[in-house]
Amino acid sequence: MSETTGQEGLRAETISATVDGFALQEYKFKQVCSVQRSGSWKESYYEEGSTELAGGTGSAIRGIPRGATFPYGGPNWTKKSAYLEKYGMEGVIFMEDVLANEINVVSRTLLRIARAVAKAVDDEIWSKLTTAAGIQTFTIAASKEWNAVTASGSNIIDDLMHAKQLISEENYNPDNAYALVSPKDHRSIVRWLADKGAQFPSLSEQVSTNGRAGNLTGLKIVVSNSVAASGALIIVGQEAATWKEAVALTTKTIDDPGKKTTIRTWEIGVTQVTNPKAIVWIKNTQFD
Repeated sequence: MSETTGQEGLRAETISATVDGFALQEYKFKQVCSVQRSGSWKESYYEEGSTELAGGTGSAIRGIPRGATFPYGGPNWTKKSAYLEKYGMEGVIFMEDVLANEINVVSRTLLRIARAVAKAVDDEIWSKLTTAAGIQTFTIAASKEWNAVTASGSNIIDDLMHAKQLISEENYNPDNAYALVSPKDHRSIVRWLADKGAQFPSLSEQVSTNGRAGNLTGLKIVVSNSVAASGALIIVGQEAATWKEAVALTTKTIDDPGKKTTIRTWEIGVTQVTNPKAIVWIKNTQFD
C-alpha cells in the first residue's frame, strides 16, 4: 500500500514524539538544574558569594546610634563564562528491517538513540557538578563506608544529615535537595535501612520517574549510572546549577523512500554551577 505525504509526516511526528518521550524519562540530572533558554554560544554568568552580609568593623547592623549613618552592604559576584555544546546521535532503519525482522528494530533504535543523548547530557552535568570550584566535600572515615560488611559500621543517615548541615551553614535551604547516587550505593542505602530495622525510617516508595527512587531525610534519592560509585552528591535543586538551553531536545526523520529512514536527535546547551556551596560531595574511596 502506497503512502501519502501526509502519512509520512504523521509517521515522522510519531517517531519524534516517541524519542522525546523516551529521552525525557532518561534524564536524571537535568531535573536538579534550573533550565533557562539561551540565545548565545557563549554564556556568561555570575557566581554569588554565600556569606551573609555584615556591616564591617565598627559598623554593626544592630544598634545604629541615633542619627548615625547606616552601614553599607552588598553581595559579591564572580563572573564566569561557558560555551554551549551540541549533543546528538542518529540511527538508520532500513525498509527491510521494518517489514520483516525478529526484533522490533524501530522501537529499539528509537529507545537507544534517546537514551544515548540523555546520558551524554547527564554525564556532562555530573562532571560540572563534581568539578566546579567551591563545592563542599567531606570524606567518610575508614570502616564507616556505606557498603561495610555489617551495617553497624556505617551511619548513612548521619552522613546525609552532615551534608544537609553543611548546606544550611552556607545559608541555602536543603529541604529541596537531591541525593544523586549510583545503583550500588542505592543498594547499600536500602540494605543499611533494612539492617537497622524500625529504629530508622524506611526509604519511602514512589513511582520511579527520571531515576527517583524515594525520599530519605527529606532528600530525593536519584539513582544513575552516571554517578561514580565512590560518592554521593547532595545538591539543592534548581538553585545550585543551571542548564542553559539554546536548542531543546529535537528529533527529525529523513526518509529515503524504498530504502531507509534516518532518525536524528540533538540538543544544544551547557551546565553552569552558579551556587557551588549548595552542593556537597560525600566521598568514600571504599564504596567500590
